[in-house]
Amino acid sequence: MTFLFSFRLCQGISQEKALFYPSMANEEDDPIIQEIDVFLARSLLEKLYLFQYPIRPASMTYDDVTHLSAKIKPKQQKVELEMAIDTLNPNYCRSKGEQIALNVDGTCTDETSTYSSKLMDKQTFCSSQAASNVSRYAAAVYKKGELHLTPLHGILQLRPSFTYLDKADAKHREREAVNEGGDSSQDEAEDDVKQITVRFSRPETEQARQRRVQSYEFLQKRQAEEHWVHLHYYGLKDSRSEHERQYLFSQGHGLAENTELIKSPSEYLMMLMPPSVEEENEKPMAPSNVLSMAQLRTLPLADQIKILMKNVKVMPFANLLGLLGSGTDPTAVLRCVQQVALLVQGNWVVKSDVLYPKDTSSPHSGVPAEVLCRGRDFVMWKFTQDRWVVRKEVAAVTKLCPEDVKDFLEHMSVARINKGWEFMLPYDEDFVKKHPDIVQRQQMLWMGIQAKLEKVYNLLKEHLTPKKQEAQSAHPLLVSGEQRVNMAKAKVKQNYGQLEKELQRQKAEMKSNDSSAKPDAPNIRIKEEPVSVEEPMDTSAHEGLNNGLVNGLHPAQGPMEPVNGHLPGGCIDRVAQELKAFVSSTFKKQFVLTLSELKRLFNLHLASLPPGHTLFSGISDKMLQDMVLDTGCKQILVPFPPQTAASPDELKVYALWEAGDTYDQHRQVLLEIFSKNYRVRRNVIQSQLSQECGEDLNKQEVDRVLKDCCVSYGGMWYLKGTVQS
Repeated sequence: MTFLFSFRLCQGISQEKALFYPSMANEEDDPIIQEIDVFLARSLLEKLYLFQYPIRPASMTYDDVTHLSAKIKPKQQKVELEMAIDTLNPNYCRSKGEQIALNVDGTCTDETSTYSSKLMDKQTFCSSQAASNVSRYAAAVYKKGELHLTPLHGILQLRPSFTYLDKADAKHREREAVNEGGDSSQDEAEDDVKQITVRFSRPETEQARQRRVQSYEFLQKRQAEEHWVHLHYYGLKDSRSEHERQYLFSQGHGLAENTELIKSPSEYLMMLMPPSVEEENEKPMAPSNVLSMAQLRTLPLADQIKILMKNVKVMPFANLLGLLGSGTDPTAVLRCVQQVALLVQGNWVVKSDVLYPKDTSSPHSGVPAEVLCRGRDFVMWKFTQDRWVVRKEVAAVTKLCPEDVKDFLEHMSVARINKGWEFMLPYDEDFVKKHPDIVQRQQMLWMGIQAKLEKVYNLLKEHLTPKKQEAQSAHPLLVSGEQRVNMAKAKVKQNYGQLEKELQRQKAEMKSNDSSAKPDAPNIRIKEEPVSVEEPMDTSAHEGLNNGLVNGLHPAQGPMEPVNGHLPGGCIDRVAQELKAFVSSTFKKQFVLTLSELKRLFNLHLASLPPGHTLFSGISDKMLQDMVLDTGCKQILVPFPPQTAASPDELKVYALWEAGDTYDQHRQVLLEIFSKNYRVRRNVIQSQLSQECGEDLNKQEVDRVLKDCCVSYGGMWYLKGTVQS
């Protein structure tokens, strides 16, 4: 975008009056001498710097000076230039230059020497900012009655740098230390032994961390960490300089339609001389974490919910709706709150990664945010299993410092004397009844989190099993009449199997007695329903929370379950199609999967589906394995070592046999190799591939096949998911 200004030069009055008060110019009979158009060039916007060099003799221009090197730190706007010194000038003291080079580099010369010619033949200039605000400065070029302005991005003053003197002092101190060390004897060295007192620093508080971050030493360290960017210097008469100089002129300024800046005289005055902001700076600033409700409601809905959850941390859904104001769509709130919070006992608790963003650390122990998120997720997961959590148990599992664990517990619970930590809000039965689909989806998410926690913390059985309700009789939970009825139904279903077995046994005894007493009596067979050996895939969380509720979901309110492992006939085709689509897409992305990993991915897929989806009707392990084989995959019988501690699901390995690309044959040969060996070296794989495929494969092709199916560990290659620690 090109902006066009114009101003007129008059004889008697000032230029400002001629610009803003043209009528005054006419009244005072001050004729206009010339009108000059002013253009704003934007090609070098945020790239143009003004360098101010030290004063030199008028006879010597900077075009005559040889620039040896240049480098810049863009964030700090810091430039360092090296310029050659004219050692042939009669005013140059050669003996002094040789002495300075000798003091800096010593007698030896190598690549690290400052002056390789043994003569001070160059000088370093380092920059400093001349002005903090350069928005009102510009570089101007006048050409053919037009004035072209380019805003400056920075004004830097270049001053001589005397770091070579520091190097000379360091060399001098080293020589003195060597001389003193040579004169000392062994006895004197023994006398120099001093007692050392070891002190352990206390954990850094948030206030101390803020002071440290704002200290001069910390800022200097941060500035030193920024890397230099080396530049190439072009002289004044170089063709590249002439090319870059053309960018100082506005491009396409001849187009009349680009003239958009049409302001009134008062607006021009306001732009040239804006009002003073000193009064605004004197006003005390509010803390960064304070936001009024009026300001909050000007933000988008997702940002409002994130800010509220981050500050409150635990909140019932009804309270959240009340804070957002009347007229807010509850469906939109539900959609947004699931992005920043998780459901615990019917209440919403802010996610750990919202409180501990990436690249942050604990103010107490300094551990990274990833470790803190895992520890807090473990505490949240424990509260989905029970109303009470013991602090020592959390510290023993997470291995975090007591201050971090206390912060986790204070976010969502209240300490009770001789009892532990109790979840701070009562169970929200109303939300669970109104939104069973949301509760089901949150249950799936917690299953995925539980699987990650089991792998990271190696959780034992007592950690996974919730405590019995009898141990909490001191603080019983409220149980509604409907819950009691459902509990009774569940108990009847549990006892029904035992009663049925007893009845069948009695019938069998009566049948044998009748057949022995009356051998000629016809055989009477009782029609029995076949019992399938299939069992539904384990997608349910542990029982024991809120009198049989699983994270707020009652078993009777769950999705339709299969009968004896079989789905109802009406939805078999739709479920098969959805399941086949999931399996096909999964194996096209990951060619090799264990049954355990496939079930984990399937649970995450279920959590992303909308409520009421057909896949919620129940999928058994056998159905999932049969579908894997139907989609063109094969089970690889990997010869695991006898002492392996892997679970049965981790021992079942499936691989996509034909993907339809040029690497199918190579992958098949690779999979056959792993059907005979648990782990293989790379050279064995490469030779076998070359032998079976009849061609010499290059490294890139072998890497592609190995990347699809294998992982490397300890110099050996394993199929994905089969590495045992």
